[in-house]
Amino acid sequence: MNHPTLSKITAARGLPKRFTPAVFAFYMAGIMAMLMCLVIVGVNTGLGPGYLSRVLGTYALAFPVAFCCVMLVRPLVLRLVAATVAD
Repeated sequence: MNHPTLSKITAARGLPKRFTPAVFAFYMAGIMAMLMCLVIVGVNTGLGPGYLSRVLGTYALAFPVAFCCVMLVRPLVLRLVAATVAD
């Protein structure tokens, strides 16, 4: 059941729509950076002792870099998608 008061509370806690590009970049960068760190650290150093610690150390650098990259390439990606997908 969708309670009207609950809907208002949920909407009040959400960010304004103008933050959609930054929120998308945050989640995209976070997920992709973690997946890449898991794979690359595993391939380079193995899955032995300290694996998770190495992954998290790598992620601390990879996430902010990935976030900035997603924000920078977003306009180009939007144009490429628009040029690729039919109306």
